Amino acid sequence: MSHRIAVLGAGSWGTALADVLARNGHDTRLWAWSARLAEHLREHRRNDRYLPGVGLHDDLEVFDDLAAALAGADSVLSVSPSHYVRDVLTAAAPHIDPTARLISASKGLELDSDKRMSEVVEEVLPGEASAGVVVLSGPSFAAELARGLPTAVTLASRNAAHAEAVQLMFQNDHFRLYTQSDVVGTELGGALKNVMAIAAGISDGLGLGANARAALLTRGLAEMSRLAERMGGYAVTLSGLAGMGDLVLTCTGDLSRNRRVGLALGEGRRLADVLEEMDAVAEGVRTTRAARELAGELGVEMPIVDAVYSVLYEDVDPMEGLARLMAREPKPERWS
Repeated sequence: MSHRIAVLGAGSWGTALADVLARNGHDTRLWAWSARLAEHLREHRRNDRYLPGVGLHDDLEVFDDLAAALAGADSVLSVSPSHYVRDVLTAAAPHIDPTARLISASKGLELDSDKRMSEVVEEVLPGEASAGVVVLSGPSFAAELARGLPTAVTLASRNAAHAEAVQLMFQNDHFRLYTQSDVVGTELGGALKNVMAIAAGISDGLGLGANARAALLTRGLAEMSRLAERMGGYAVTLSGLAGMGDLVLTCTGDLSRNRRVGLALGEGRRLADVLEEMDAVAEGVRTTRAARELAGELGVEMPIVDAVYSVLYEDVDPMEGLARLMAREPKPERWS
């Protein structure tokens, strides 16, 4: 069955997902925030800024007008950076059909409110439109998906029928999607792995070796699981694609923006200089702040998040941040 789908956000991930949908035979409209970017995509049929070297399917339409992109859409895919999701959806809301299916593929927590992206969707959009939001998350570099390399992700929703419909929209011979119901765990996995990727990058930048990286990934997963369970999610979700899978990819892959930020910090560079050089958003920088606030409010111990926060926002030397982690009181491996 063919669908008309509006994809809101023409960064690397939004472009890759829109291209998959167009190649799967759906009437797909990609909305870009910038008229200049939209014109480039229409003229050159590629996204040189965010997804270089990848050609767009001929049937993928590109818009810079929200109303035109959303006209008649039965499904809306939100893929803006997390700090823009509320503004984009607020502008889009008058043009979204109340019966449209909502899919959220943005990873992160909203600053100040510390809300997950599905919570933002539910606040901004009418009740019927936001009921049963489907969250798409998991280990997925946009460049690899766009090149047709094998990729598997998770779809989480309280509405199983919605998740299964989205599964059929996207699935093809190189993109596999699994459904489940734990929205909280899935979203927290996708957000918090970016914080852990900064930590892993710092460790690698300091030259601390494979032992340290393995410890960070494992203990990072424990922190992610503690927060997810406190917020009503399930630890088992964090052992799957949306947790461990995404964590391994983002903490070790050379395409990881958050890992690159950490590497640069570990090598002694200033955060402001690193971010100034990046076109794409490193979500983990903002998410670190939101995660630390959430952990404090809920009484969840997250020492790696605290250490990354101290380096990013308190100008603590990365080696000093590591020393604080290693000097913590001895504990059992599992505690609540």
